[in-house]
Amino acid sequence: MVTPAPQVSVRRLGREGQPLVVIDNASGQPEALLARGRSAQFQDGGASYPGIRAWCPPDYLERVRPLLFQALQQVFGFRRGVSMDVSTYSIVTTPEADLAPLQRIPHYDHADGEVIAVMHYLLGPESGGTAFYRHCRTGFETIDEARVDAYRAGLAEDEREYGMPPARYHVGSSERFEEIGRVEAQVDRLVLYRGRLLHSGVIPDPAGLTSDPAHGRLTINMFMRGR
Repeated sequence: MVTPAPQVSVRRLGREGQPLVVIDNASGQPEALLARGRSAQFQDGGASYPGIRAWCPPDYLERVRPLLFQALQQVFGFRRGVSMDVSTYSIVTTPEADLAPLQRIPHYDHADGEVIAVMHYLLGPESGGTAFYRHCRTGFETIDEARVDAYRAGLAEDEREYGMPPARYHVGSSERFEEIGRVEAQVDRLVLYRGRLLHSGVIPDPAGLTSDPAHGRLTINMFMRGR
């Protein structure tokens, strides 16, 4: 059986035109990656992540390395090199009733524009995807260091006007956030975007979340830092 070659596409999101790079058939070995993830040793993902994580060796990226670095250079402008900050298997597990307030709204990963978030989907559309947002009050689609204070003030104004965000995983547009784009999960689909973009995981069946790696929403998450 011939393994399909990787396919690359680039989209621009919202008014700020931030790039979203999609690489399909990225690894050529999604079943092997699933098997490795399902046997990994998971632990609590930390205060901000609503689930569990385990180390994922990024060695499998060798197949797609030329396309990956082409995107990082030509789309994101990293000419002098890239380093890997984090590489983990991740499973969303937290019930909606237990979500912290900041886990109920879109988030950004890093205000530093040199950080690229990488999401590698190992499951199909039934596992959701990732959606991207504009904060309605400020109009921000990205949060860099110059915007952090204004964004936090905008969130405080939202809370005063609308109350606490409802205890659910954010999906679609609301009075607080407008959805500006979405990428659907597909087996062996890898996406790259700046860590300062406001985004949220799309969770189609929150009641079905589980910490069992054999049945959970298993993805690979990475952060790369360019220069």
